[in-house]
Amino acid sequence: MRGMLWSGLFLLFFVACSAPQDKPLRISATTWIGYTPLYYAKEQGWLDSINVKLLNVVSLSENLYLYKAGNSDAYVGTQYERSVLMDKLPTLTPIMLFDHSFGGDMIMSNRSIKQLQSTQEVIVAYLEMDSINVLVLEDFLTKHALKHKNIRYINKDQAQILGLEKPHTPILIATYAPYDSALHAQGFEELASTKEGLDILVIDAMFTTHETLMAHKEQFLAIKGFVHKAIEALHADTKSYYETIAPYLVDISYEAFLDSLEDIKWMNESHFKELKPKMLQAAFPTKDLL
Repeated sequence: MRGMLWSGLFLLFFVACSAPQDKPLRISATTWIGYTPLYYAKEQGWLDSINVKLLNVVSLSENLYLYKAGNSDAYVGTQYERSVLMDKLPTLTPIMLFDHSFGGDMIMSNRSIKQLQSTQEVIVAYLEMDSINVLVLEDFLTKHALKHKNIRYINKDQAQILGLEKPHTPILIATYAPYDSALHAQGFEELASTKEGLDILVIDAMFTTHETLMAHKEQFLAIKGFVHKAIEALHADTKSYYETIAPYLVDISYEAFLDSLEDIKWMNESHFKELKPKMLQAAFPTKDLL
C-alpha cells in the first residue's frame, strides 16, 4: 500500500510538472499589416509545430485587455500598450521587433485641416482607446492647434468605425493600415500620418514579461525565425502570401494590401541600426530583444 501511495504521489507530481509544458504558448495579435507574418506562419503550420497558439483579436484595446487578464502569454503591439501595463507588470519588455510605422498610422477626416481649425461645430473623434491611437490623435491635435476645440471622443474598434453611416458633422478618425483604404472609399481623406504630418514614432513589437521570455526562449526564437521566413515568402510571391492571410483581413483587396505594405518598414538589422537612436530617445527598451 505504501509503495502504491508513493507511486501515486510521484505520478501526480510528474503530471503537475509536465502540464504547463503541454499548454500552448498563447500570443494575441490584431490584423495590422505588420503582424501578418504571424498569420502566415499559423497557416503554414509552423506555429503548431512549436506548440504556439495565435489568438486573433479585432482591436488594439482588446489585445491589451486579453493580455492584462492573463488570457495570453505575449502580445504584439506598440510601446503605448506597454506603458499602460508597466505599473502592473514592471518586467514587461519588447522581445521581437516587427516593423516601424512609416505612414501606417494616420488621421483621416471628412474635413480639411483648415476647415477643422475654423469650425465652431463639435468635432467627433473616433479611435480605439487604450491604444496607440490616443498618442497619434494627440500628436495631430497639438501639431495643428486643435486641442482647444470642442472634441467628442468615441471609443470604437476599426471594424465598428468602418460601419459608420456617412456623417454630416466634422469627423476625425485615428486609424491604421489596412483600414484606411476602406475609409478612403467611404469619403474620408488622410490628413496626416507617421510618414508625413506626425512626429510620433510607432514601433510594432512582441511584448512579454522577462520571466515568460526566459521560460519560453526557444519557442520565441523559433517564432522570430518563422517571421523572417514569412517576410521572405512575402517578397518572393506577394500574391500567394496575400491569399494565405486574406481570411484574416477585413474585406481588404490585394491592391489595398499592396498599398499598405508601403506604409511600414520591416525591422531588419540595417533598419534597426538606423532607427535605434530614435528608439532610445523615445525610451523604447532594447536589452531583451532576441
